[in-house]
Amino acid sequence: MGLIQVNFPDGSVRDFKSGTTGYDIAQAVSPRLAKEAIAVKVNGVVTDLNAPIESGAPVEILTFDHAEGRQVFWHSSSHIMAQAVLELFPGAKLAIGPPIDEGWYYDFEVETPFSPEDLEKIELKMKEIIDEDAPFSREVKTRKEAIDYYRSKGANYKVEMLEDMEGDEVTFYYHSRFEDLCRGPHIPRTGLIKAFKLTSTSGAYWRGDEKRTMLQRIYGVSYPKKSMLDDYLKRLEEAKKRDHRLLGKQLELYTFSDMVGPGLVLWLPRGARIRNEIENFWREEHLRHGYELVFTPHIANFDLWRQSGHTSFYKEDMFGTIEAEGRDYQIRPMNCPFHIAMFKSRLWSYRDLPQRWAELGTVYRYERGGVLHGLMRVRGLTQDDAHHFVAQEKMEEELAWLLDFCLHILRSFGFSEFDTFLSTRPEKAIGEVADWRRAEEGLRQVLENSGLNYDVDEGGGAFYGPKIDIKIKDALGRSWQCSTIQFDFSLPERFDLYYIDSDGQQKRPYMIHRALLGAIERFFGVLIEFYAGDFPLWLAPVQAKVLPITDSINDYARQVVEKLREHRIRAELDDRSEKVGAKIRDAELLKVPYMFIVGAKEVDSQTVSIRKHGAGDIGSQSIDGAIGLLNDEIESKGLTKR
Repeated sequence: MGLIQVNFPDGSVRDFKSGTTGYDIAQAVSPRLAKEAIAVKVNGVVTDLNAPIESGAPVEILTFDHAEGRQVFWHSSSHIMAQAVLELFPGAKLAIGPPIDEGWYYDFEVETPFSPEDLEKIELKMKEIIDEDAPFSREVKTRKEAIDYYRSKGANYKVEMLEDMEGDEVTFYYHSRFEDLCRGPHIPRTGLIKAFKLTSTSGAYWRGDEKRTMLQRIYGVSYPKKSMLDDYLKRLEEAKKRDHRLLGKQLELYTFSDMVGPGLVLWLPRGARIRNEIENFWREEHLRHGYELVFTPHIANFDLWRQSGHTSFYKEDMFGTIEAEGRDYQIRPMNCPFHIAMFKSRLWSYRDLPQRWAELGTVYRYERGGVLHGLMRVRGLTQDDAHHFVAQEKMEEELAWLLDFCLHILRSFGFSEFDTFLSTRPEKAIGEVADWRRAEEGLRQVLENSGLNYDVDEGGGAFYGPKIDIKIKDALGRSWQCSTIQFDFSLPERFDLYYIDSDGQQKRPYMIHRALLGAIERFFGVLIEFYAGDFPLWLAPVQAKVLPITDSINDYARQVVEKLREHRIRAELDDRSEKVGAKIRDAELLKVPYMFIVGAKEVDSQTVSIRKHGAGDIGSQSIDGAIGLLNDEIESKGLTKR
């Protein structure tokens, strides 16, 4: 048996026998690493820890500290839960059970929904399976064998998945008394799971299609240490307090109505005030940084979407067409084709580029009912969309400028931590490889120069171009996808875009799609949870509430409100015949940043007594002094880490 050369992430190199496993390598490095090892990454591919390595390659041992290691850990946990469900509910049918951002879920077809008592029984059965310390093993079967096997068992969901798969071979994973169709990889043994919790259940349509069977989904989370589970449960409780759906109702920010339709947001006055502030800031900053703002229709000739490729790639996510005067019109799912039509409306020189066109464009997408989720997943969404049409030699310069602008906008809303990804050419892609390599290198160089830490998602780009994705991290450390800088080699070709270069020849421009906030609706939901509804002053729907101590002070209180509004401060009067303590309590519940309390003393001195949300009384000031105090905070945006 020959030797193979293993390259480690730290740059070191060691020789091992051909056929050695990831576990053998981990043991050679450190017994502690071997104890914590979950899987192994060989030449960029995550595989089972006990799989033989036959040739030299870069090797990385994955533990729970690695994102890919956590995904393997949680996927294995879903298999253990599925075994427990089948043993307790023998008639249950398995659907799918993937890992998610934190934890996993598995979907089942059962006669009655799972109850809290059922979850307790499933947890006890899972503990028994984990205590067995049963090994996971892998077996390859032909796809036909697998279809025949599952068809004989009446496992219709597995049969459907197999029929949709490509290739002649599939893999199964086994542990204890359980088997499942699965690509893997999995942890070495069930006993690696030291702490877990089933967190919730819900209904979920098979494949997200409301016309298909309603399944029962169980969510869970697991860890290699109990302390990690304890920390998670604390964060879960905090997340519940910050849930944008609860706070949106409590603070009267937005609502939904069956009369209007699911997934279509109705912005209540308080929420609309915040949205206006977000959009006004967005417009001002774009204009200040050299963008042009444009407006486009909500529908377009169906042929436009055919030419752009949306009818081929996104048809299932598009609402139906509208017929008028013998022509079909499509409600827009994207803004890009409109901007392209505008670019084609005249001839451009290289001197005219770059052109930066931005729009707050509302689009409509047919999200399935089973995936709608508050503001995070809706059917009508407003994208802060922009498209850059760039001369080829100016690409790197434009990318650097764009990334700086993107980070400026996000930081202005208080976000300071980001997860950043560079997604490269997938196996199926259009465009010349040389163009892809140049675009990828341009994106990579911009990220390097920015100082941002980033991961490379090999093959994770869209078929039409590489991209940078920026996820913002909220107060609980959760990541939310917002910003994207996306190259597009497809649309300039489809629509034959060109400009006249310095040599008088036609040249294809580079096109960059760009979203900073993503969808306004989703970004608003993230803001609610990031600030727990306690918005910085510049965003607060009500910035100051004036609270007269008695009804006899109401006239003076109205004058204070009027003067605040004259200075563009969003102020309200609470002139209810209630004790001032009750008014303060209600204002605190609504998270109003400032309360101006006025009584006879304040009338005589023409002042207000100022109380700050969460801090209490901060003294008295003249009305002009109070206005100056608030305006200074509004100007600075009060940026603090929350």
